[in-house]
Amino acid sequence: MAQQGSIDSPTGPDTAPRTRTPSSPAVLPVGVEEEFFLMDPDTGQTAPRASAVLATVRPRQRELTQREFTTCQVEIASNPHTDLGLLRAELTDLRTELARAARDAGCRLIASGSAPLEHSASGARLTDNPRYKWMAHEYGAMARGENCCGCHVHVEVPDREEAVQVCNHLRPWLPTLLTLTVNSPFTGGADSRYGSWRAMAFSRWPSAELPPYFESAADYTATLQALIGSGAILDEAMVYWLARPSHHLPTVEVRVGDVCPTVEESVAFAALVRALVTTVLGDVRAGVPAPRPHEPLLHAAYWRAARDGLEGQGLELTSATLVPAWRLAEQLLERVRPALSAAGDTDMVVDRLSWLRETGSGAARQRAAFAERGSFADVVTALSRQTAPLAG
Repeated sequence: MAQQGSIDSPTGPDTAPRTRTPSSPAVLPVGVEEEFFLMDPDTGQTAPRASAVLATVRPRQRELTQREFTTCQVEIASNPHTDLGLLRAELTDLRTELARAARDAGCRLIASGSAPLEHSASGARLTDNPRYKWMAHEYGAMARGENCCGCHVHVEVPDREEAVQVCNHLRPWLPTLLTLTVNSPFTGGADSRYGSWRAMAFSRWPSAELPPYFESAADYTATLQALIGSGAILDEAMVYWLARPSHHLPTVEVRVGDVCPTVEESVAFAALVRALVTTVLGDVRAGVPAPRPHEPLLHAAYWRAARDGLEGQGLELTSATLVPAWRLAEQLLERVRPALSAAGDTDMVVDRLSWLRETGSGAARQRAAFAERGSFADVVTALSRQTAPLAG
């Protein structure tokens, strides 16, 4: 185990011979969705220019970009990749192109879970979309409230029964995954006192929470139908659980993270999520039952992860005690190290975790940018440079 202040390096090269048991999955395809805000570089306010930005995106990238809930947000969705070098190249290309289009439209593309100066774009106009209009009508002030930008990682698990059981196994690890991405400390022009205010704000939506434990795929489907019948959600696409079987792809979708400031952080996060899904899928196939942490403690751990991020304490579920958040990150790394090695990702992930420990989380870096002059325009500038440095 690492000493406080460092992350252990792998004990040998990541090219060592790799073996799998019969129940161990192969290297699984992974894809990433990232949501971004468009910001005015001078005022730090959100800029409702999504249509203008997307209109000038070049055809090669256009099919992987789309509008989001408000006119000050845009989204990218990568192709699935087994080689994370290809994922890195694609995310870099998409971010760079969107940032170029944003600059041409007089705004900046930023990767932040919340819009720092406003109540996360609470006054932004909704995108002209029948579904969004229905949501605005049905949910009222809830839909006019906090808007957020997250990172969703898809890992291929085509069997529905296995996907449901994988989500059961993921539940205890979701708070730790959140700590690695906290990147939304500001809202309404003030420090929220949270590393991820997005996590708190997004939880106002029905089902935007830690996923329940499900006995089977049939149990999962029955619960969905009951939620739809209750009117709490419109359809399966509105199941916002932080880990879920995707409603339209043959994947498990992990939705817990803030959007990462940099491509390197996003790729490392995707690698960790894939390794964790790979690890627990092996457990599912071996008949290992999913852990069942005490529900109030699991929710407390998630709150603590959103509150403190990497820079504070985390709740260790087995002992019900507060420990340094980095200790939980190290436990996650050890849990998934064999899967990381099998995919050839260990060195990259260890290096990025060490960098995070030295440099600070996205939330810590936002606070540092603000502290220099007390300027949210400085925060936007810093985020813009991290989001797509190749865009200039």
